This record gives sequence, C-alpha cells and structure tokens, in this order.
Amino acid sequence: MENRVKELRARFNYSQTDLAKRVGVTRQTIAAIEKGDYAPSLLLGLSICKVFNLPMEEVFWLKEKEESK
Repeated sequence: MENRVKELRARFNYSQTDLAKRVGVTRQTIAAIEKGDYAPSLLLGLSICKVFNLPMEEVFWLKEKEESK
C-alpha cells in the first residue's frame, strides 16, 4: 500500500506526534505508515483521511504489482 501521509502532514504543518494525537495512535505508528512498514486498519485510515478532509483514494492506494516476464 502506498500513501501520501508524510506529504499531507507537512502541508498541514503537523508533526508525527500531532497527527498521532488527532487519530489516537502513537507517533511510531504514524512513522511506520509513512515508511510503508505498516498498513493501517480501515478505521485508522479513515480517521487520517478525516483529519486531512480528503477521500481515501487521495491518501492511500494499492501499489501496482510488476508483471512477471
């Protein structure tokens, strides 16, 4: 899964801690989402989208698989 959380967080001038408090998780969870190490639950993903006032598909999307040759 890919995401724009880091980009959007910077645009809104939120630290990882600020965003984490707004959605009820730890700063480490936000860091892991931004790095792509953690795929958030649907509820967490929706909460993050609500903070940015954006639809899910503008924040998160599935990574395209490369075709095997």
